[in-house]
Amino acid sequence: MEDSCNNHYNFVTVFLILLAFTTSTSAARPATGHTNTEFIRTSCKSTTYPNLCFSSLSSRSNAIGVSPQLLAHESLSVSLETAQSTSAMMIKVAHSQGMTPREVGAMQDCVEELSDTVSELRKSLGEMKQLRGRDFDMKMSDIQTWVSAALTNEDTCTEGFAGKAMNGKLKTVVRGKIVEVAHMTSNALALINTLDALHG
Repeated sequence: MEDSCNNHYNFVTVFLILLAFTTSTSAARPATGHTNTEFIRTSCKSTTYPNLCFSSLSSRSNAIGVSPQLLAHESLSVSLETAQSTSAMMIKVAHSQGMTPREVGAMQDCVEELSDTVSELRKSLGEMKQLRGRDFDMKMSDIQTWVSAALTNEDTCTEGFAGKAMNGKLKTVVRGKIVEVAHMTSNALALINTLDALHG
């Protein structure tokens, strides 16, 4: 009976940690500037997840204006912020009680992969700020390589939560967060590729 209570308590603890991170994402501020907003909406049509693209970037319309480079920069920034908050959530969940050894292993692998993702996105963002002049093509190539690597890490992480051996609710919530990061990164890569095509 005591074990059953402990397991229930442990699951509730894990669930509350996940809930706190899920609900802590900042609410989008109303976008200002109709032209800027329409530019974002139109540009997002070239991405794989246009609705997510628009909803994640429309609150930044003042910072973006109608610049494809600023749009790609802000998209990377949103991806990085989402990866960082998801990584922090994963670390907390990985240290909570009541998970099977396989779940713990998958969480730890995922934390490592997300750490790599954060590093790749941070490098890309830094390079994006310097994206001008004669070495545009070389810097752009670096950015595309790093963002692609980040996307691969995220896909590897979601694969770790496949199969029936994982806790159903835990798997659903964690995979949902990782998939959100992956979709945002995919959108960022699409906007970066558009910027590259415009420059060429």
